[in-house]
Amino acid sequence: MTGPNSTAAAPPLLAATPVDISISGVNLSYGSNHVLKDVNLEIRPGEFFAFLGPSGCGKTTLLRLIAGFNEAQSGEVRVGGRDIARLPPWKRDVGMVFQSYALWPHMSVARNVAFGLEERPLPRAEIARRVEAALDLLGLSHLADRRPSQLSGGQQQRVALARTLAIEPKVLLLDEPLSNLDAKMRVQVRRELRDLQQRLRLTAIFVTHDQEEANTICDRIAVMNDGVIQQVGEPMELYERPANRFVAGFLGTANIIDGRMGGQGTDRRFEAQGLAPIPVPTTAPEATGLMFRPQDAMLDDPSGPDVLTLPGRIAQREFLGGTIRYVVSCSGREVLVDRPFQSAMTALPVDTPTSIHVPRDRIVWLTA
Repeated sequence: MTGPNSTAAAPPLLAATPVDISISGVNLSYGSNHVLKDVNLEIRPGEFFAFLGPSGCGKTTLLRLIAGFNEAQSGEVRVGGRDIARLPPWKRDVGMVFQSYALWPHMSVARNVAFGLEERPLPRAEIARRVEAALDLLGLSHLADRRPSQLSGGQQQRVALARTLAIEPKVLLLDEPLSNLDAKMRVQVRRELRDLQQRLRLTAIFVTHDQEEANTICDRIAVMNDGVIQQVGEPMELYERPANRFVAGFLGTANIIDGRMGGQGTDRRFEAQGLAPIPVPTTAPEATGLMFRPQDAMLDDPSGPDVLTLPGRIAQREFLGGTIRYVVSCSGREVLVDRPFQSAMTALPVDTPTSIHVPRDRIVWLTA
């Protein structure tokens, strides 16, 4: 499949300066259902930003609010310093690519791309220039006369993107644009999206429930749940230092042990059922749980500054290609430990007694 040419100079399209987006005090309800709860967010100019969370968390509602398809009961939405909260969609200078692509089946690719421009309206020559530029930018010029039904899923996605870029928006909004593609095509198209956003220096917001998509192409991520922004940060920051239990469990695989703090000062301990008290740094918060990632735990390797040792027995073993994942039963808990797989290595058999060791600096103390 022919994709956009990343080495070619971008055509004269989207010459606008990147803009910031500021969302403050936004609340949105549908009757008694409070969907967005006091949302406050700052998105930087030219940033590829993600709203990430499970289905029903409010991420698409927030995206549609920025686009002008939803209206909040309170709060402000500013694009480039301008309050757009009360403007209709066509006056906001934002473009949205819908999850379903929303292409007209009876129109050619070129007519689909031109549709938003004809509705404005613009001079015919300007419409033709923008359509040609958008098709060239997305590698679709040779498909201009085809109908959507004659295109692959990836090509249809690019037509929807070309139609949005043709109106020269200041902000690009992407509502789960990869969800209708197969796994291989998703990887290819997300790379194209990132490359395109970087070349055009657009401020873009990407909505997804897939953490891999958000991690691989976005500069920063807002993790959402139940209408609330749980944490904002760069992908590795969120993974390494989750703010709460939800973020820890939603981003990757996490071992979480519930318990409570006891003692004071240098005698502080974390106490959990079935475990010996665990020393806690004086700088740690009043935690109700601790978290560590499977790859940060070691089996039968007591060397180093351990803070957590869990005796147990291997209950299950999974070969994941580059990793062997062990499920270790520890005092009635299942704890995951990942070991990198190397050629000819011998895996530990199920029912082998073992002990888990977690270095002090790999534990995250959870307060909520």
